[in-house]
Amino acid sequence: MFASLKTSPADPILGLLAKYREDTNPKKIDLGVGVYKNEAGETTVLNCVKKAEQHRTDTETSKVYLGPTGSTLFNDEMSKLIFGQDHKVLNENRARTVSTPGGTGALRVAAEFIKSCKAGATIWVSNPTWANHTGLFEAAGLTVKTYPYYDYDNKTLDFDGMLAALKQVSADDAVLLHACCHNPSGMDLNNEQWQQVAEVAKSIGFTPVIDMAYQGFGQGLDEDAYGLRLMAASVKEMVVCSSCSKNFGLYRERIGACTIIGESSLQADIAYSVVLSVVRVIYSMPPAHGAALVETILTSDELRNEWYVELAEMRNRINGNRQLIVDKLVENGVTRDFSFITKQAGMFSFLGITPAQVQQLQDEYSIYMVGSSRMSIAGIANSNIDYLAQSIAKVL
Repeated sequence: MFASLKTSPADPILGLLAKYREDTNPKKIDLGVGVYKNEAGETTVLNCVKKAEQHRTDTETSKVYLGPTGSTLFNDEMSKLIFGQDHKVLNENRARTVSTPGGTGALRVAAEFIKSCKAGATIWVSNPTWANHTGLFEAAGLTVKTYPYYDYDNKTLDFDGMLAALKQVSADDAVLLHACCHNPSGMDLNNEQWQQVAEVAKSIGFTPVIDMAYQGFGQGLDEDAYGLRLMAASVKEMVVCSSCSKNFGLYRERIGACTIIGESSLQADIAYSVVLSVVRVIYSMPPAHGAALVETILTSDELRNEWYVELAEMRNRINGNRQLIVDKLVENGVTRDFSFITKQAGMFSFLGITPAQVQQLQDEYSIYMVGSSRMSIAGIANSNIDYLAQSIAKVL
């Protein structure tokens, strides 16, 4: 059976990481992988997470399955974190949440659920979008189309193009939107633009699928959820895919959530039953450890407040790095305007250089970023900023 197989191409980001690890240059810089790093270049465990883990060690009494839905407490706390304490869909009992293996698991559950609603359904994604979106949607049998989003020439959001495209979407299509910290461009919709998109969604009736992988990494927990909450209050049906990898630092625990909003409580129950059927035949039961840590933090005033502080530290460091790289490029005599980097949010930004210049940075200076010039802002540090800015200046 295996004889006809051909080697699949390596994931470009994972391949980049392998090259970085093999590089012996002591000045090497990794701007490729999308994980938060502190000033020392380490992705450490949050203090609030360590305390929650100790609590779990002391109090856990069983490793028995929780069921396809996962922890009810985690699901309830995630719903409140996503929508806020007093949102319309929660008050009307129209939202149903299940635990998933990370944000990717949530997206795959959402894709399979949409296929259950309509075989061969079309989902629209931004151009560009996270590299894995298209593959996982197509693997579930959906047709993937794109709408304009990032204007590469002007380094800004192509909102007019986006809105014009969304007005042509069919009512029985789904549209993927990034809640905040757009991956890979860092360009987000402002509040007024979210209002316009919500009006189009409500008017046409397409199903919004909101991917929120970075809540709290942009401007704040509530600020980053503005568009999602507005959309949820505007439309009859919606899907939300959320992740605890970044804002809780639980990358390897693989914990996320998929939330379905129905037009009524009864419709939400019906949709929920379909979601559970989807879960059952993909991974059967979700992982429990990460969910237990998150619910412990969110239900403890002490740990929740400590989490707020640690999350703010990560967010402020990333935002500070944006200004830092712009200032250092100017300091090194770069006359090209890179101020667009400071107007973006989250982990990523397109540097806006050519693939050849990206390769030159890698070959001559051991600076690693994706070929599109997408760089992970968290990889910048005071210890490497001068070398980074000087190297970029040399290839421009």
